[in-house]
Amino acid sequence: MPEVVDHVAVARLYGEPLFSMPHDLYIPPDALEVFLEAFEGPLDLLLYLIRKQNFNILDIPMAGLTRQYLVYVEEIRGRNLELAAEYLLMAAMLIEIKSRMLLPPKRVAPGQEAEDPRAELVRRLLEYERIKLAAAKLNAMPQFGRDFLRAQVYIEQSLQPRFPDVDVVDLKEAWAALLQRARLVQRHRITRAELSVREHMSMVLKKLQGRRFVEFEELFDPAKGAPVLVVTFIALLELAKETLIEITQAEVFAPIYVRLAYSPAA
Repeated sequence: MPEVVDHVAVARLYGEPLFSMPHDLYIPPDALEVFLEAFEGPLDLLLYLIRKQNFNILDIPMAGLTRQYLVYVEEIRGRNLELAAEYLLMAAMLIEIKSRMLLPPKRVAPGQEAEDPRAELVRRLLEYERIKLAAAKLNAMPQFGRDFLRAQVYIEQSLQPRFPDVDVVDLKEAWAALLQRARLVQRHRITRAELSVREHMSMVLKKLQGRRFVEFEELFDPAKGAPVLVVTFIALLELAKETLIEITQAEVFAPIYVRLAYSPAA
């Protein structure tokens, strides 16, 4: 460790701090480069050249724009060939547009305008400019962690302890666990209930009196439990066996109706 520990290191060499510049340090001439303008791609460079010289984006002078663009491409070709590849593709597109503008326009039908070779480039530039402006507006908005931090205040209350709040999900899980334990310790109780088939036969006849037809399901009460439903069904079968009721159905899968048996007068 160096003897001077209260100074700020000017640099680090192989992980070790340097508190003073070496006297025999050699700095190459091209070690420091200053980029006055940083572009994110070919469209960004074209838009910069157009806006800087107040060109009309709908009527771009392709000769001057292509010349300035190629000057910038030649500057970056010697430094970063991979970066220059994308710019060279746009340079080829600009040269193609310039060549097409030098050729005579194609003949079109009367009343129609000839296709402008710059139309596709203008469309891409306008779309890129809209996206760039929208991104700048979003970047200007305050962002958490960059422009502001969330204030957090901790107040210690020793006299009145504050217990944590219980979530609804926690209550639901506790109740489910309680029901599960209750099922493990519950006991089955079997009770005996005496049900009279004759009594339910009388109840069915009473429901059918004064009515022409009664739907089959109206004679049953599910709230009274499965044993009552079984006895009521047996009572219906006994009444049908004794020809006291008639069970009818208009067609297959149609509702089933029950009525009192018709007995013609003597």
